[in-house]
Amino acid sequence: MGDLLLLPFAEYWWAYVGFIAALLVILAFDLGVFSKPGTLPSLRSAIIRSVIFILLALAFNYGLYQFLLFELPNRPDLVGMDHAQLARDTSLEFLAGYVVEYALAIDNVFVFVAVFSYFAVPAQYQQKVLFYGIMGAILFRALFISLGSILMQYGWVVAIFGIFLILTGLKILFLPEKPIDPSRNPVILGIKKLFPVTPAYHQDKFWLEIDGKTWVTPLFVALAFIEFSDIIFAIDSVPAIFALTNEPFIVFTSNIFAIIGLRSLFFV
Repeated sequence: MGDLLLLPFAEYWWAYVGFIAALLVILAFDLGVFSKPGTLPSLRSAIIRSVIFILLALAFNYGLYQFLLFELPNRPDLVGMDHAQLARDTSLEFLAGYVVEYALAIDNVFVFVAVFSYFAVPAQYQQKVLFYGIMGAILFRALFISLGSILMQYGWVVAIFGIFLILTGLKILFLPEKPIDPSRNPVILGIKKLFPVTPAYHQDKFWLEIDGKTWVTPLFVALAFIEFSDIIFAIDSVPAIFALTNEPFIVFTSNIFAIIGLRSLFFV
């Protein structure tokens, strides 16, 4: 579709607002029904949640397709174009973006496992770390996608994204993957310079006051590492989806649907 946007933000900002509102309802329902504070979900519950999130993504895609079939014929800038084909192409772009992001998200799961093992995060606190980690991931993805949608207006940026993806692929193929070492992570080192870290966990607290001084707990350090890791993964995944579609709305929604399924995927 070239530079044509079927869902420009200026005209369809309400779709973003509605999607975010629905997302908050889904997350609140997930926390209220499937998650109990201080407990781990059962394998059965995690599988059910994973399936539900996948079905929600597919239902959203179908709804998007039907909406475009209704909306596009009313667009004066699309007169003479095959509206049904545009709707099908956009639906396929969402599906492709969702599958790509979901596949890339598996790397995040391995990071979760490594971080929880390294910091010896008690099992009953892992859900809380994952929830805040995913909320942070949603925020960072929104920022990356907003920036990407602006930069994609320039042809040379598209070329840079393409070169970056090729180099990333070559790195994966030919360079051995380095083991995750949180102790050398710049964010972790920075936190330890700014704040004292308690030697032990204090229930599910991220920080606390001791003798008038703010201390962070290992739970906060683990969360910070997870957030930093997601920023690194976003640098790979967001350009990959922009290579599939130039629609920021499709990039945003497919990313978010893949991310919200991460927490359940971890416990499967």
